[in-house]
Amino acid sequence: MERRKLIWIGAGLAVLPVGWALTRSGDDAGPGWHTDAAPLEQAFPLLGPLTDARWVSSRDGDDRSGIPSPELMISGLAALAPGKLAELAAAHTFVPGAPASDFTSWFEKPLKGQGPKNPQWIRSDELDRDTFGRSTHLWFDRGTDTVRFSALNPYG
Repeated sequence: MERRKLIWIGAGLAVLPVGWALTRSGDDAGPGWHTDAAPLEQAFPLLGPLTDARWVSSRDGDDRSGIPSPELMISGLAALAPGKLAELAAAHTFVPGAPASDFTSWFEKPLKGQGPKNPQWIRSDELDRDTFGRSTHLWFDRGTDTVRFSALNPYG
């Protein structure tokens, strides 16, 4: 009888990781982040095609307030197409400027420590947006053609 219980417990433990993986979003590749670039391309059309996306949403995971919010916040990193940052830099004014924090919001924690090593962030007031309940902040690393973004209600 004891041996049968051990077999069932072992089988249950083997199934748990599979069940957990199946409940995760299909586009997740990292510990709690999304990798699908299409929503980012829709939110930031000026950036063009994006690759190597790692992003999170305030509607993911455990919102500690327990109160549904109509606001959506997305945050993360993505790689720009080769030459895209040079194209943006030719059309817009950029200044040095780093993000205020390293993914410290409760929903951003899966991204903490992600991103380029020793980035030289630049930003453009022309590309950032802060109007009518919408806010977008973009930082670019010239060395890696990486964009870091933080956006409130990016889809309007």
